[in-house]
Amino acid sequence: MASRWEGGRVDLNTVSSYRAARSREDLRLAPGERILGGGTWLYSEPQVTTTGLVDLTSMGWPAIEYPDGGGLRIGATCTIAELSKLPEREGWRAHPLFFQAATALLASFKIWNVATVGGNVCQSFSAGSMTSLCAALDATALIWTPDGTDYTVPVADLMTGNSTNNLADGEVLRWIDIPEHALRAHTGFRKIALAELGRSGAVLTGRVDEDGSAVFSITAATLTPNVLRYPILPSAARLQADSDAAVGYYDDPLGTADWRRGVSGVLLEEIRSELAVAEEVPR
Repeated sequence: MASRWEGGRVDLNTVSSYRAARSREDLRLAPGERILGGGTWLYSEPQVTTTGLVDLTSMGWPAIEYPDGGGLRIGATCTIAELSKLPEREGWRAHPLFFQAATALLASFKIWNVATVGGNVCQSFSAGSMTSLCAALDATALIWTPDGTDYTVPVADLMTGNSTNNLADGEVLRWIDIPEHALRAHTGFRKIALAELGRSGAVLTGRVDEDGSAVFSITAATLTPNVLRYPILPSAARLQADSDAAVGYYDDPLGTADWRRGVSGVLLEEIRSELAVAEEVPR
């Protein structure tokens, strides 16, 4: 046996080393080493190729920052619990989305207090709740590379499939930035699962920015996020057509592709109608 269960966690008995990272240089990984954030997924199943852990939480990164240019910066080691309790700020009408997205994660409060935002994004599950939040709010990720350079990428573009992404070996997500304009938008949120305590089968969001443009996102129902953009709030027919044509609806034990496509269209229309009332836009 590569591992065994004890108290709901897996004993990773292939791991023979642990390092607490204190600097960027410490994040250079030796063969067999893995980055450790909250560890809620890492310790949930055997990791037979992992021989060492490098703890990211010892870097001392701030959980939440407010850049001078506006917006919100979320440290990769910020926990989902910390983000869900984000204080309200004047004009940030999108504030409810932080708690709403956290509730789309199939997890107890104990997991919320350990699981990290960066870890949830980098795990890149199709039903990842923090990916849903980031896709809804035009979030970008700052990525540290092993050679000391950085680059930014929209979080919605980071995923390539269910549990796969564009990160190269040794790259580390440092923070996530959400722009001010998205935080000031009217937003709507829906989620659905086949079982009361089941993983989300579809997570839908919508927002209308102050300039009248509209953004809708389909996550969990599709392998990667689908972000739909419009210069004004679209008609019901246009949104339905775009929802039907979204890429990546899939089958698994928690729902068929046809079911995911169908419920996405219904829930997006609920959000569109809700936003139309909020914006006093004729439907």
